[in-house]
Amino acid sequence: MRALIQRVSQGSVTIEGKVVGKIGTGIVLLLGIKNGDNLEDIKYIANKCVNLRIFNDESGNLNKSLLEIGGEMLIISQFTLYGDARKGRRPGFSDAAPPEIAEPLYNDFVSEVRRSNVRVATGEFGAMMQILIKNEGPVTLMIESRQK
Repeated sequence: MRALIQRVSQGSVTIEGKVVGKIGTGIVLLLGIKNGDNLEDIKYIANKCVNLRIFNDESGNLNKSLLEIGGEMLIISQFTLYGDARKGRRPGFSDAAPPEIAEPLYNDFVSEVRRSNVRVATGEFGAMMQILIKNEGPVTLMIESRQK
């Protein structure tokens, strides 16, 4: 499982001209689900992201977590995080879990983050979405559950 996270002052997702999810200060998280991912991966990534110290403390140092600042999270499914563009000009996506496997895991991930008492907004799995990200810093990190 792979999560690209961006610290934001605001974020939103629009589908067919309608805003379906919106947050203020927090994290926009693009979630890629790989073949073989499971509940252990979900718990690892969710825990890491809500506790990662990427928000400024009173001295301006990255020393506070999403939980500590009472921030929000916008979670977007993003199978293209497992795109492999090493050969040719068109990326391959064979490492990404197929929708029938990825969608339940995505929903479980959203539920796991909500169990941390974080306000969560989402997009729609498999939909064409427009994402507004007002990155602060900028701070952008890639978190992976398993390194190979």
